[in-house]
Amino acid sequence: MIPGNRTDTPLTIAGKSFSSRLMVGTGKYRGSAEMNAALAASGAEIVTVALRRIDFDDPQSRSVLEDVDWTRYTILPNTAGCRTAEEAVRVARMARAMELSDWIKVEVIPDPTYLLPDPLGTYEACQTLVAEGFVVLPYIGADPVLARRLEELGTATVMPLGSPIGSGQGLTNAEAIRIIVEQANVPVVVDAGIGVPSDAAQAMELGADACLVNTAIALASDPEMMAAAMAEGVRAGRNAFLAGRMPRKFAASASSPLAGVVGAAA
Repeated sequence: MIPGNRTDTPLTIAGKSFSSRLMVGTGKYRGSAEMNAALAASGAEIVTVALRRIDFDDPQSRSVLEDVDWTRYTILPNTAGCRTAEEAVRVARMARAMELSDWIKVEVIPDPTYLLPDPLGTYEACQTLVAEGFVVLPYIGADPVLARRLEELGTATVMPLGSPIGSGQGLTNAEAIRIIVEQANVPVVVDAGIGVPSDAAQAMELGADACLVNTAIALASDPEMMAAAMAEGVRAGRNAFLAGRMPRKFAASASSPLAGVVGAAA
């Protein structure tokens, strides 16, 4: 989409269209009622669930699959908690076997401190899953070369991080994300690091197609209010991108021209 083109189109992933450009997660909430209120307030249509973190022998752990009305949302299973490509592929196959979805958000994260995605493991897992017919949405570092390689592989999106997951640092990788957006022919979803609605707006102003937000909503004092605010931030950023920002200038430029002003210098 070219900035300044005011005609928007829906977010489309693998041929499926969505009116909301905000995706949300289901982790870290203090309870199911709080989670469901936030999901509703967000207006999101895609909701991601970490299957690896569900203990299927514990009814309370399984509640995220049971407490959400999945007729309202597109479920996006993710492979959070997987340290290798093999583990991620196994979780994706489990989601398919459970008839949850053929869509999978691929996360391969061996680093327990900074939780940075493994580019080689991610590529390997995506290669296998694309070949098996999954709709693959890979979570990656803000690496334009990797993003391009994954698109060439056949992933449905690329999902670069704004900053380390759960950090709330905002977009520390803005320039790399801008390059990814410039080069991509699939939707770019900024995922991780968004802390406040202005971060989401900045991502959308760069031309990202969507944002995925979890921790910033779930750990807010009022998750429902924050979810609604994130939705507004995403919409504002998208509209700003479509409108086309003014050029940056090195010097001031008066809002009102001096031409015709009484007593102004010729």
